[in-house]
Amino acid sequence: MADLDGSPTLQQYLAIAGSLLLIGGMIAFLGIITAEALYPGYSTSQNQISDLGGTEPPESIILEPSATIFDAVMVLLGLLTLGASVCLHRAYDDPVVTIPLALLGLGLTGVGVFNGSFGTTHALFALLTFIAGGLSAIAAARVERSPLCYISVILGAISLITLVTYLVLGMSGPLAFLGIGGMERWVAYPLLLWLLVFGGYLLGQSHPA
Repeated sequence: MADLDGSPTLQQYLAIAGSLLLIGGMIAFLGIITAEALYPGYSTSQNQISDLGGTEPPESIILEPSATIFDAVMVLLGLLTLGASVCLHRAYDDPVVTIPLALLGLGLTGVGVFNGSFGTTHALFALLTFIAGGLSAIAAARVERSPLCYISVILGAISLITLVTYLVLGMSGPLAFLGIGGMERWVAYPLLLWLLVFGGYLLGQSHPA
């Protein structure tokens, strides 16, 4: 039920935010799986996730329908995440939580709009996505109850530590045996898992016992 002035209640904002993150996370997982299945010879070890949208220049390869599926999924997830950040700002009014989430949404949208064939532009949006995503998962612990607050911190830390390790050590890091694609998934998938879990948590909080 809305407040007397017609504006949504705290519970409604949480329900909307949770729904957006949960739907976005599910679409992302299923969309990536679908794009991988339709991409001839795709390797989760040797191919980066963004190769689904287009490989790096100068000789970029864009294969359909995988490229359209991946790009559309990233843009949609980004917009849903941005929408969720607005709702959480209304609910919690905590910029430490909402700003990283909004930046994550911006990064995801940029990854979809500027696929791998855009080179540096794509790489910057991907880096923004990974950094903002890890920080967002950690910051969300401020509004989560135990034990989820600890799980969020762990997932965010896994993503950020893996990212930093790769940036510093490259393919000589401890996860190098997984290949470039496997290492990237240790950065990206903890964030997608967190979005799903956090979305479900917010839905639960919107219906207090």
